[in-house]
Amino acid sequence: MLDKKNIKLGIAPIAWTNDDMPDLGAENTFEQCVSEMALAGYKGCEIGNKYPKKPKDLKKALKLRKLKIANSWFSTFLLTEPYEKVEKEFRKKCKFLKAVGAGIIGVSEQSYSIQGQMETPVFEKKYVLNDAEWKTLNEGLNKLGAVAKEYGITMTFHHHMGTVVQTEAEIDRMMEGTDPSLVFLLFDSGHLAYCGENYMSVLNKYASRIKHVHLKDIRPEVVAKVKAEHLSFLQGVRLGTFTVPGDGAIDFVPIIEALGKAGYKGWLLVEAEQDPAKANPLEYAIKARKYIKKIAKI
Repeated sequence: MLDKKNIKLGIAPIAWTNDDMPDLGAENTFEQCVSEMALAGYKGCEIGNKYPKKPKDLKKALKLRKLKIANSWFSTFLLTEPYEKVEKEFRKKCKFLKAVGAGIIGVSEQSYSIQGQMETPVFEKKYVLNDAEWKTLNEGLNKLGAVAKEYGITMTFHHHMGTVVQTEAEIDRMMEGTDPSLVFLLFDSGHLAYCGENYMSVLNKYASRIKHVHLKDIRPEVVAKVKAEHLSFLQGVRLGTFTVPGDGAIDFVPIIEALGKAGYKGWLLVEAEQDPAKANPLEYAIKARKYIKKIAKI
């Protein structure tokens, strides 16, 4: 099992306010979001679009609620923008994360991504990289990993539906082509289950390089609808593709056991983007907290 001393449990703000679709949770404030996270029993969170932009303000708000920042998403465009431009923005984010006491950054390559396109079928229009593009991507990731290290930040890569690194084979290509001392994996159960991949295979294969974990569940009936009706990633989110652990189809017991066996240390982050009007964020946060306590004893 997981060693409680080495594990911190957090939750993502995307259940309260959605960065890609701001109308979802537009009525929920930053203060409500972090207060309910604390009330539900979590110790930390990721950064959302309503969070204070000044480290001092953010740290004060979190300290009042005994919360910490776990990490932040960062969109890279290593295939479609000059590397220097990407690095400049990456350094800004690393500086901010260091200032607020976070140790992880989660990058996702957004060149050619269809995850944010409302009308593009997520199961049919995904871009596939060629050999030259893989070389560019992996070399760029190695450079950014070294930059993150300068700030005492660990860079993890977030495989994601609709992006160029979605499948197990694509994760393999990225992991094999990058420096294991610079580039680590953000393991997300929900995204692998969504695209029909074996999430346990990925977890067991890269356990030693996993430095951040998203605990995300799926509703198979909604995934089937997305596929059958040629819907987009965002349309699926609105319909309820994702939910919290314990409310969907994924059995998280083997995931917790595998992480424990590998000696995983770090954050476990509940992440389930849903429509807050349909899935009350506090209610679902509490549901996930109870489930994780039951199966992981943390």
